[in-house]
Parts: sequence; C-alpha cells; structure tokens
Amino acid sequence: MSKNPFEEGRRAARELIPAKANPYQAGTDAHARWAEGHEQVATAVEAGESEG
Repeated sequence: MSKNPFEEGRRAARELIPAKANPYQAGTDAHARWAEGHEQVATAVEAGESEG
C-alpha cells in the first residue's frame, strides 16, 4: 500500500495532531498534499465548533 499524504493529513487532523507535525519535507509535493488534507478536516472541525 502506497502512502497518500492527503489522506494522512486528514487522519492527523481527525486525531488532533497539529499541522506543524507534517512529516514531509517543506517544499515537497507530499508536504503540500498533507497540509491540504489536514486543513480540509481542521477547517470543518472548527466550523462545527463555532456553530454550537
């Protein structure tokens, strides 16, 4: 099974792992994809918290 940085980032955000814990080297495509996945979930979580 190959790694999917986007899905890894989504999973990290669901597990409340901070974005600064991105395991990929800054400037790489994998780093950017991980950050995108993390941001997608983190934004949804924050939106849900502000509605309640």
